[in-house]
Amino acid sequence: MTRSLLLTACVLCLLVHSAPAAELHVGAIEVDITPPLPVALAGQFHLRVAQKAETPIKAGILVLESREGDKGLDHAVMISCDVVGVPPDVLELVRQETHKVVPDLDVSKLFISATHTHTAPVLRRNVYVIPKGVTQADEYGAILAQRLAQGVAAAWKARKVGSVGWGLGHAVVAYNRRASYASGKAQMYGKTDRADFRHLEGYEDHDVNTLLAWDAQGKLLAAAVNVSCPAQEVEGRTSLNADYWHPARQLLRKRFGEELCVLGWIGAAGDQSPHLMYRKASDERMMRLRGLTRLEEIARRVDRAVEEAYEAAGQDSHSNVAFAHRVQTLRLPMRLVLESEYAEAKAAVAEAASQIEKDPKAADRHHRKMEWYQKTVDRFEAQKSEPHPTLEIEVHVLRIGDVAICTNPFELFTDYGIRIKARSKAVQTFVVQLTGGLSGYLPTERAVAGGHYSAVVHSSQVGPEGGQVLVDKTVETINSMWP
Repeated sequence: MTRSLLLTACVLCLLVHSAPAAELHVGAIEVDITPPLPVALAGQFHLRVAQKAETPIKAGILVLESREGDKGLDHAVMISCDVVGVPPDVLELVRQETHKVVPDLDVSKLFISATHTHTAPVLRRNVYVIPKGVTQADEYGAILAQRLAQGVAAAWKARKVGSVGWGLGHAVVAYNRRASYASGKAQMYGKTDRADFRHLEGYEDHDVNTLLAWDAQGKLLAAAVNVSCPAQEVEGRTSLNADYWHPARQLLRKRFGEELCVLGWIGAAGDQSPHLMYRKASDERMMRLRGLTRLEEIARRVDRAVEEAYEAAGQDSHSNVAFAHRVQTLRLPMRLVLESEYAEAKAAVAEAASQIEKDPKAADRHHRKMEWYQKTVDRFEAQKSEPHPTLEIEVHVLRIGDVAICTNPFELFTDYGIRIKARSKAVQTFVVQLTGGLSGYLPTERAVAGGHYSAVVHSSQVGPEGGQVLVDKTVETINSMWP
């Protein structure tokens, strides 16, 4: 064998080993996960109880399996939920319930991401003092697990030969929500009309990556839409609301068919929000002229971005693609709590406890704050015996043709997502945050220097050092799939 033929053979062997091309089977379904009312809402420091649902709360489920004849080679079960986040114990419960109804499925390859709407049910236990007669966190967790397991079973059973495609559009949905000032300090949602305002702290990512799935007859079954902005436009309301994903789904179904399953994937967006940080008057004027609410305006932009992607990607679907799904456990160095931060947290816990003692009826107003700061106190105490603590996280990395999909459990600042995309060998890279956990914010070096909520130690278990480890390990795994 000549040297050139030998090299060619070696490359082909590597490609086959990395992600063999195989026939793709597709299944998709939408599940209603609206809870019994009244229900406590997550996302604010104070307790809110919803008596009504302004929109349904949904979950989109997309199942992909690569097959060679009757043999399944690899698969992925991807779920997107209209919730703030999915705690690890709820993810485990979903996997347990799914295993009962689909025993031949490797449930470790099931992941759940959150759209991060702040008008969705509470899933984390012991965060709020929820009154009796209101749906509790563990009650909703059990309901969610049952509905998602049944949805996965239906999508898995219905999977058939299909195809996928991918495209890129753009939409201005996210604004960096951290205003930086002449002093070097920053503030989340800080005023930008101040004389000492200098800039918004970080980047904004206006990419709208879209993964499309069709059946064998060419009917569009599902669209996974990757927007680097949490669903937080109506975050302060006291009613259930899926935020901008509800009108976005409505527009996409009007365009592509009423049975379309839409998965809202939030990209790296820990420092982003749909709230306008400047040029508010001109934006509001345009909305008035169009006759749209702010939610409808955001949905319009998302819809047009997906249309833009579909115009090209619809001509380039693939039924035989390289497919691989890797699940990894990473241990990231945790952010150390300084003595000054410990003292601040300890004082805040004592103050909250004092307020609760003075007025037990107002416990809900102080309980969340006390719980938030207590975690910092506990971390500092733990550092005495473990001076180099680490946080264990689960990440998923997929190759689907020319596309890479990677997950993380953080509210990941956008800089990290851009680092991953820039270094990825994939033609198109989807970064999906708040997947399989609620691990807090992961701020950048400049955010930590600027301070304020989302960048202080109380907001983040992992800091810039761990963030770079996450980037490096993710990129390493992605690029190993493109040898």
